[in-house]
Amino acid sequence: MDFPSGLLFGALTGLLLLSPSRADAARPYINDKKVPENRHDLEVIQKHVTDSLPAARKATVCIDLGDGSGSGVVVSADGLILTAAHVTGGVGKEFTVIFEDGRKAKAESMGLISTTDAAMARITEPGTWPYVEIDREDSAHLGDWVYSLGHSGGFDKERGVNVRLGRLVQVKDSTVQSDCSLIGGDSGGPLFDLNGKLIGIHSRVGQRTQENMHVPVREFLKNWDAMQKSEFVGEGPFAKKPEKGKGFLGIGTLPRAEGGLSIDKVGRESPAEKAGLKSGDIVLKMDGVELKTKEQFQDLLKEKAPDDRVALELLRDGKTETLTLRLGER
Repeated sequence: MDFPSGLLFGALTGLLLLSPSRADAARPYINDKKVPENRHDLEVIQKHVTDSLPAARKATVCIDLGDGSGSGVVVSADGLILTAAHVTGGVGKEFTVIFEDGRKAKAESMGLISTTDAAMARITEPGTWPYVEIDREDSAHLGDWVYSLGHSGGFDKERGVNVRLGRLVQVKDSTVQSDCSLIGGDSGGPLFDLNGKLIGIHSRVGQRTQENMHVPVREFLKNWDAMQKSEFVGEGPFAKKPEKGKGFLGIGTLPRAEGGLSIDKVGRESPAEKAGLKSGDIVLKMDGVELKTKEQFQDLLKEKAPDDRVALELLRDGKTETLTLRLGER
């Protein structure tokens, strides 16, 4: 995804935290060699990648935002996606995801951690989706062989997902660095260990191509519940916190003696028009609160931010109905 250079070139500081040393039968021996020493070593790396790559490719998606694109990876059969906060840009945003075979699905962003660039999203269409396993044991070590996937430059069915092999060259508490070169469009894509377990999400690049930063899976696991609840966490540089009072609906109303407010104007291309509100509709309630005056309605809207959902109970043609819509931005 194309982002301002200032965002891509951000850097984090912190103490070097190596993963604790422990026995792990599934850990490829090649990770503990400084360099491959012979053909067999290279063939071991190749076999690990080729064995796990098909499933990893199937679960890696392009996130199409309309005016740009990033990447993400599905981590559950019901369509939970991990990606970067600077890709989704906020909570409750709708977009399309594209699988490597060209299949498309609608999705919506959930919570994010703006300080470390972690974000969650979910496919909103029913279905069973290809997914990858997360390294919940946080077993990646400094120097491990890894590979990255991403829709570099956007979706391209003929090319497919890009694959880059490398090693972990730095491991910190809230970020890891690899020498898998990343470019625009890779943001939010997955980083795997040689067993095909997800260990990180691509975040940003440094001033040199070798400086490729990823959000470690542990950062997602630490904030899992908050992201599942669609919370915006932190005040960091990777996503702009929604501001209350900036939410835009796009209707004009008149007071009504019988209660509620009569809509006398609907703005063109406004969220209200797109949701189907019409002049003559009566707004009886907003989010369950009975409306009595325009001032009360305006006060309720001032508590809302762009992309917040509001439920409006309407009286239309003598019948009541509830319409839920997402606010725009002033």
